[in-house]
Amino acid sequence: MSEEIIRVLLVDDHTVVRSGLCRLLEQHSGIKVVAEAESGEQAYQVFGEYLPDVTVMDLSMPGMGGLEAMRRILARYRTARVLIFSMHENAAFAMQTLKSGARGYVAKTGSFDELVKAVVEVARGKSYISTSIAQKIALQTVIGDGDLISQLSPREFEVFRLFAEGKNAEEIAEVLKISQKTVANYHTLVKQKLGLSNPVEMVRFAIKHGLIDS
Repeated sequence: MSEEIIRVLLVDDHTVVRSGLCRLLEQHSGIKVVAEAESGEQAYQVFGEYLPDVTVMDLSMPGMGGLEAMRRILARYRTARVLIFSMHENAAFAMQTLKSGARGYVAKTGSFDELVKAVVEVARGKSYISTSIAQKIALQTVIGDGDLISQLSPREFEVFRLFAEGKNAEEIAEVLKISQKTVANYHTLVKQKLGLSNPVEMVRFAIKHGLIDS
């Protein structure tokens, strides 16, 4: 990492959001947005070109989502520092992204100062989680709610979420670049671990735990 300037890659499918974040982040003298991407696929390509100090990544994007994009980036660039900046304010999403290697998780509803602080902390090699998210993770751990979801691997979680969103096996295989047979195997494992037997139950479970919109 540069001694003075933190080089940032912004990944979000909304142009207005990226523009606003870029303008606000660069008000901080020690941060420079060196590249932007509007999809997970583009993020993977752009990361290799710029090798940023910190990647600020949304989770919900068309095609390859942030979780899969992060997995691929980390598989090739093991020292990459990814900070998730998401509208999802539940413990399940945060725990799965941290399990996958994210250095931080910040809710979009939080203050802008919090995002700047998170970027700086992650660039220093530390971790950062929004206070509200950290409280939810702690509460979930104490009361045991969501234990079923925590049993899923990051890949199982992503397959489950995509199925719950209404995608079929062929579409999921294309997004994750795996075979339909592999998707089917993950699907079976997910149903077994969550105790679900059909698509309707999967959707209801996902809505209940805030993984998809109702």
